[in-house]
Amino acid sequence: MDSFWQFVGGYWWLIFPLGGIVGGWVKGAQKWDERRRRDKIELQKLKNAERLATQQVEEARSSEIERVLAEHDEVNRRWLDYELDVAKLIDYPVMTDMREQVTADFHRAKRDADLLRPDDPAELRDPRLLARYREAVREFGLTFDIAEREARRRRTSDFTETERAALNRAKKLLALADDSGATHAERQAAYRRATRELEGLLVLPDAATDALEQRIAGMLGTAPE
Repeated sequence: MDSFWQFVGGYWWLIFPLGGIVGGWVKGAQKWDERRRRDKIELQKLKNAERLATQQVEEARSSEIERVLAEHDEVNRRWLDYELDVAKLIDYPVMTDMREQVTADFHRAKRDADLLRPDDPAELRDPRLLARYREAVREFGLTFDIAEREARRRRTSDFTETERAALNRAKKLLALADDSGATHAERQAAYRRATRELEGLLVLPDAATDALEQRIAGMLGTAPE
């Protein structure tokens, strides 16, 4: 121990330069620690920003998927208003006349949109699939609007006076067939007469006739118990 203090006493003048060096090291280490701390903070900010951006993209995509699915459902609902309402189809026959280009376009677009709609909406997180489906739904809605406007513009004007009279009779007979207050026999007879009136004039969709027949008696020709 004495030798240490003797060494220090003999080289006391080294304390000042060594102190400066050590102090510089300490300050350098402090700066390095501070810089490392700031770098960690910045890195965490970047990670948080990236996570937030990813979350926002996923939320936007989910919202877009929901919007397109809802748009598809809405156009389908508008079509069902015609497909299941025989009286409405009689008033606007263009909607089911596949000889009309606007009608053929609408049904083609509906088929395409229905085919591109996956059973699992999660599949639409693929940007390419979502883009194709979105365009198909847009085309479906556009062609339906065009067909509906044309159908409402023309109504039954393409038919002769005699044909329009037959359509009106069929509409009244179908109303009787759909009247729960009429007897089973009356409803059956009215339905059959209505279909004869429509022969050669209008072809009703299967969904429309099936829905009407179910409302009449479940199966035509079967008397109620």
